[in-house]
Amino acid sequence: MNRTLKTSRYFLPVLLLVLFVSCNRVDKQPEPFNIVDSEQALSDLEYLASDELEGRKTNTEGNRMAQVYIEERFESLGLQKFGESYRHLFDHSSPRSEEEFVDAVNLIGYVEGSVNPDRHIVVTAHYDHLGVRDGEIYNGADDNASGTGGLMAAARYFTNVQPENSIIFIALDAEEQGLGGARYFVDNPVVPLEQIVMNVNMDMISNNFDNELYAVGTYHYPFLKPIIEESTADAPISVLFGYDSDEWPQDWTMASDHGPFHMKGIPFVYFGVEDHPHYHAPTDTYENTNPEFYLNAVETIIGVIEDLDTRLDEVAEASEEMEAEPAE
Repeated sequence: MNRTLKTSRYFLPVLLLVLFVSCNRVDKQPEPFNIVDSEQALSDLEYLASDELEGRKTNTEGNRMAQVYIEERFESLGLQKFGESYRHLFDHSSPRSEEEFVDAVNLIGYVEGSVNPDRHIVVTAHYDHLGVRDGEIYNGADDNASGTGGLMAAARYFTNVQPENSIIFIALDAEEQGLGGARYFVDNPVVPLEQIVMNVNMDMISNNFDNELYAVGTYHYPFLKPIIEESTADAPISVLFGYDSDEWPQDWTMASDHGPFHMKGIPFVYFGVEDHPHYHAPTDTYENTNPEFYLNAVETIIGVIEDLDTRLDEVAEASEEMEAEPAE
């Protein structure tokens, strides 16, 4: 009898403890990991395109506010640094206006690859825009708060899902002043250029109501096209090819930050939409973007980067073969 009472006395607390721990385990189960954190991605886009940042022109207070925001996002994601800071300063002279920019800032972080840490994909998007003109703010929501938001969304994904190869994420400055940040980076790379297998650039990925996103660059690097086609076959948006030769009304080969990479012989794919009425206008605001398209575009681009990462051997071999071919 005493043994039974003793057993009962200890059994009940143990049972309650087990139930308590079990309940807590259920409560603390991590939420399913989504490819894109929609709320965060839209918040990034809205803030970077807000009047508070006054168009983010290089060397302005609004541009510096954008730097701080991106730097804090990089830090929160746990991106690794080259050196002690994400900030990489440079001076630039605009070839169009001859305006001088001192201490412009590229923000650079990376995720180390699990298999080939010394081989890199560089993912880029410029965060600067046109600033204030004649008293009107050129917010640059699509151009290029959208690409910057996509860059941070991709960084979030790959800090949670480690790539096989290292991925460098660069928020570039002075793009609107003649691709200044990209030109500086390829002339002063944080890793040897021969370790950079390709560049993925995002510039204007939120303003399209026909559900169409262009993947530009496969005219120059045709070996990329089947990879992108396979990756986007079931995408929620239509991924089209073109705007990378004189067969098109416009050739975007040098239209954004992928251009300097191309000039160094580094393969690229540039994701962007066709021009729209808000391009380089004060009406390029968050309210005039297409949030659903934007989120689907970002998810699609992340999927392409992931597939390029797993097939980077194929990309590197094809690129080397192209370089070895005699010039026509």
